[in-house]
Amino acid sequence: MAHFKLRPVLIAGGIVALIVLIAGGLFVHQTLAAYQSSINSGKTAKNVDTSKPLSILLLGTDTGADGRIDKGNSDTIMVVTINPQTKKTVITSIPRDTLAEMVGDSQTNVQKLNAAYNIGGSDMAKASVSRLLNIPINYYATINMGGLKQIVNAVGGVTITSPMDVTFDNITVTKGTHHLNGKEALAYTRMRHQDPRGDYGRQLRQQQVMKAVLAKLAKTATLTHYSELLSSLKGNLKTDLSFKELVGLATHDHENTKNIQSTQLVGTPAWINTSSYQIASTKTLQATSDAIRQQLGLKKAKLSNMETKLNALNPTYDGINNLNYDTNGLDRITYTDSTN
Repeated sequence: MAHFKLRPVLIAGGIVALIVLIAGGLFVHQTLAAYQSSINSGKTAKNVDTSKPLSILLLGTDTGADGRIDKGNSDTIMVVTINPQTKKTVITSIPRDTLAEMVGDSQTNVQKLNAAYNIGGSDMAKASVSRLLNIPINYYATINMGGLKQIVNAVGGVTITSPMDVTFDNITVTKGTHHLNGKEALAYTRMRHQDPRGDYGRQLRQQQVMKAVLAKLAKTATLTHYSELLSSLKGNLKTDLSFKELVGLATHDHENTKNIQSTQLVGTPAWINTSSYQIASTKTLQATSDAIRQQLGLKKAKLSNMETKLNALNPTYDGINNLNYDTNGLDRITYTDSTN
């Protein structure tokens, strides 16, 4: 029986919501100082033209609700790609248990992808996702689950249509359309074990709430909402987007928030050293890489990384009849389990 543990959720809309707010002209003179002191990590990406397609890695950290977001497993992982030419934003969710190489470690290290942020911070998380899918990652944003309730409350709640009854933390959202406050939205996006789709179902609900936050801001953004949102993000969000770059995104890309699409990298279950993993097939990895690169205006490129090499060494694994997956076929692999 699977061990039950509470998991955090990423409100990826937090960073994109700031873009909407800037585009709406709601920033005041104190915004720059507030942004730099409470949100920006101080590490900024260099020479990124925000008028061209770009990507943002969005992470939800497993650090509880106390505002500590410098360490912890990133149990929600999303790649957001923004293309000003097509005026389209695409959110690609990646399962937290996806087997991946920890890029930047001193040894060849294969773990669950959610461990990258805990081991090497945002640099390793960006590098690991970049290598996994052969895509550039321009920025990152990390958010703690403690900010979710405040973000949803700051926009006056969100309206969602639930495909099923969702019960978590003594809160039930029944199948159908509901207007959720922050506490209810948090419960709705945290439940995983009762969903027949498992973590994939939770990802879809997270994307659903994210879109609802953005839609609400686009229609009802006010100075009060802005102030509450900025306050809710304090201590709960870190990013390497500078204020200047954020303004650039708003200037060039605010139309993209009107055309948001979402997708998932879907793997199959596997057992490695008695722990459960998700294995993304080479075909699936290639298709996801192709789609993201196209969104970024890049040519397709054949994937060749640790994951494709391991897949080639496991020809009998199918994720259905054979769940055993061997990571010992390559030299210098250090395996550890990042479940906790």
